[in-house]
Amino acid sequence: MNNIANPLEEGSLTDNALLHPWRRYVALGDSFTEGIGDVDPSSPGGYRGWADRVAEQLSQGIEDFAYANLAIRGRLIAQVFDEQAGPALELKPDLISLCAGGNDVIRPGGDPDAIADKLDALMRILATSGATILLFTGPDIRDTPVLGGIRGKVAIYNENVRTIAARYDAVVADMWSLRELHQPQMWADDRLHFSPLGHHTIAAMALDALNVSHDLQHARPGEIESKNWREARREDLIWARTHLAPWVLRRIRHQSSGDGITPKRPLAVRFSEPTVGPSLGTESID
Repeated sequence: MNNIANPLEEGSLTDNALLHPWRRYVALGDSFTEGIGDVDPSSPGGYRGWADRVAEQLSQGIEDFAYANLAIRGRLIAQVFDEQAGPALELKPDLISLCAGGNDVIRPGGDPDAIADKLDALMRILATSGATILLFTGPDIRDTPVLGGIRGKVAIYNENVRTIAARYDAVVADMWSLRELHQPQMWADDRLHFSPLGHHTIAAMALDALNVSHDLQHARPGEIESKNWREARREDLIWARTHLAPWVLRRIRHQSSGDGITPKRPLAVRFSEPTVGPSLGTESID
């Protein structure tokens, strides 16, 4: 059974090293875990994201803490299995985060039960590491213009995720129940990825799920400015030209925004150490 530290244990609050048991964290997945939407030129690959924020918190006061991020935008769950599972195990992590299957679910004809079977196979491999596995559900997309129509498929997939998490004694990071994500400010301009505020909020939730004390404040979005229909229509047209059209074109050409991209943090090193990052691509829907 995975051991999650309890920060309320005697003496743990005086020594950050006692707040959690992990020393090697490896993040797997797609654009969500790569950090797309959270632009940061100072971060490897030009994006920060929730996983980098979690690693930064976990590394505080722990000199030998190491972190790798193998996630690549656009990856389907089979690609995460084929490209990331083996390298992740070679890094000998004691903490693994996994969010995969979202790109499969949003595609026409995506079967949430068949996708869950692939997730189960991936979890079976990762579980051989003995590491704690943090497994993500998808967010509730009821108010998202791009994704709202597949809300039912996401809900079915999430139920499968929870079942699989219980099977492998994984910790669930439940984005579906994170009500803050209903706010427009949590989403990037492409309306598919999360904004810096969204990534910050998800990082805090993930640390809470791991029962780790942290100093990330749960942010509250500001007042939402009302827009008349002309303003809303103008924004829709800009979004369609800037983000939707390139996405449709890639689907026609059987291309991915992740083509030619390599992991931004391929080696498990101290969070503050430089690491070889990917070639920079443009942020886009995938």
